Amino acid sequence: MRSALALLAALASVVAAQVYTLADAYVGSEFLGTWTWQTIVDPTNGDVNYVDLGTAVAQNLTYASLDKFVMRADSTNVVANGTRGRNSIRVLSNRAYSDSVAVLDLEHMPQGCATWPAFWSLSQTGPWPDGGEIDIIEGVNLQTGNLMSLHTSPNCTMPATRTMSGGVTSTICDADYNSNQGCGVSGAPLSYGADFNGAAGGWFAVQRGAATGIRAWFWSRQDAASVPLAVQYPLVAAITGVSPDASWGEPYAVFPMDAECNYEEHFNAHQFVFDLTFCGDWAGSAYPTSGCPGTCTDLVNNHPEAFTEAYWEVNGLWIYTPFGQPTSPNPPYPSSS
Repeated sequence: MRSALALLAALASVVAAQVYTLADAYVGSEFLGTWTWQTIVDPTNGDVNYVDLGTAVAQNLTYASLDKFVMRADSTNVVANGTRGRNSIRVLSNRAYSDSVAVLDLEHMPQGCATWPAFWSLSQTGPWPDGGEIDIIEGVNLQTGNLMSLHTSPNCTMPATRTMSGGVTSTICDADYNSNQGCGVSGAPLSYGADFNGAAGGWFAVQRGAATGIRAWFWSRQDAASVPLAVQYPLVAAITGVSPDASWGEPYAVFPMDAECNYEEHFNAHQFVFDLTFCGDWAGSAYPTSGCPGTCTDLVNNHPEAFTEAYWEVNGLWIYTPFGQPTSPNPPYPSSS
């Protein structure tokens, strides 16, 4: 436990920087009642059947405790012919947020061949890609590093050189360019898949706003000593607020908002999504060179044992908004499934 002096220092540091106060905390069973369990056909053409909350509970694909929320793929049954695919989860927050800091404490993410997990946000009003998409966690198959990317309407481009620890994978955010590749950044160690899970997870934080642009940090559980107090201890954040400053270290991803990508034009209030699909547009196309056995669809349909590690274990998601905004920035909008 850190000393009282460290806590006082954290309290003092927020005075000179933008302070964000807690808007919503999603921990444990909060996910069950305040998120929509979508049963849509997968828009990325995955071999997946997203189930509703009742089905997920009945099949033990989700459960919650006071401080844990778990979502998993079915790892028991062979997929029947003529169905959408393997049973899995896709949940959407009922609330939407504009300028904000989101902090995710994640213990385990889905891993393995054929998997395509993502934690991301998209415009509440759309239609996509209007209002933008921010992919915070995303990867496929046996990938080892997280890919963070933006997908937007036309005329949003990122500079090739930025002050950040991650590496640029693409600079054009326009969803119509290069089969919706988006503008991406990758490279944070231990940030994805088996490597992330082997280190007992970690923390992701994303700040967004016209003045700050979109910035992201990642801290592995192995580097807990370097995690800001307000990120690692939400009870501290309830007192101090959250203030991304130099003490947070260099972001691993930076997306500046300027004349090359106007924030107000491309981003509005976003809802958050956790999902887990299989194969589809990305994981399926990358499967032949992934080092995985056989074909993607055969693995999904006929080998349930391959998906025992295909689950999310969430310790909590906290959303902070700039000081002075209401603590509940939106009413709980209903979302169609």
